[in-house]
Amino acid sequence: MGQLFVRTLGLAAIFVGVLVPGLCHAQQGYPARPVRVIVPYPPGGAVDAVARLTGIKLSEQLNQNFIIDNRAGANGVIGGEIVARAQPDGYTILLGGTQTHVNEALLKAKPLYDPDKDLDPIAGINAYFLCLAAHPATPVTTLAELVAHAKANPGKLTYGHSGVGSFQHLTGELFKSLAGTPDIAQVPYRGTGPLITDLVGGQIPIGFPGLTTQVIEFHRAGKLRVLAVTSAKRLAAAPELPTAAEQGFAGMTVIGTIGLLAPHGTPAEIVERIAQATRSVTAEPAFTQMLAEAGMEPMRDSNADQLRKSLAADVAFWSPIVKTLGLKLD
Repeated sequence: MGQLFVRTLGLAAIFVGVLVPGLCHAQQGYPARPVRVIVPYPPGGAVDAVARLTGIKLSEQLNQNFIIDNRAGANGVIGGEIVARAQPDGYTILLGGTQTHVNEALLKAKPLYDPDKDLDPIAGINAYFLCLAAHPATPVTTLAELVAHAKANPGKLTYGHSGVGSFQHLTGELFKSLAGTPDIAQVPYRGTGPLITDLVGGQIPIGFPGLTTQVIEFHRAGKLRVLAVTSAKRLAAAPELPTAAEQGFAGMTVIGTIGLLAPHGTPAEIVERIAQATRSVTAEPAFTQMLAEAGMEPMRDSNADQLRKSLAADVAFWSPIVKTLGLKLD
């Protein structure tokens, strides 16, 4: 009887190994091959800049290549869906956050994936902010002057953003609501890079790009004028930039979250291994300095639960605003 039990147990172990090939090895030896990091936006924006440096640092931490794969489209939805449908083995992860959650949770009648059920948070990387910037030829230097200019020229002013339903678009519509300037028309771009190009070139008078080192440098060079940033207080790296709140627009204090997420069901050991490496990355002085120079803030000591709560807070913030503005993507 004892021998039969041992044989049966051995067969059961083999059977489990057949059903879940390499599971133990995947968890203990992870990562054994390159990891694909899906960035659901085109190159040139704030998220992409963070992704590329994070990929380099994670590669160093885990002795394996973390390859950045830009899969732009539908304001993060295409990239988010790729990861939501991927094998939960830790070899396809998402560098997403506020946008990938808010879009599908609030803006879609028929979402392509459920961000809460289909994506498992790993760890946060940083918080980021937007700014309201104007081409130097636009005759405004403050938000008050912009509001006055818009009201004096009804129907003539436009603003650019990175795409319909984007974090930038939502913030632009929020500004219009707070300012009482509903006739400022929105002009969608395919990402922040093209928006900044046209803003600097004067093809569009104002825009809501993500705050990056490039935007700050353009401001200091006089190629564009940052009227306000959406952070709660002035940024240490660019203290000359006023906040929207100090100009009477406290409701335009908006923060975006960037973090890593995995397909639902990814083994907890793998999630924690990536999270530990991410915490090491965000603790590096060089990485922190890069974020600070770009007007971003690191999310130190983050874990899956903290990232989950941060994204839930983002969705809760935008939910009543989206409802009030009546924004829908389908």
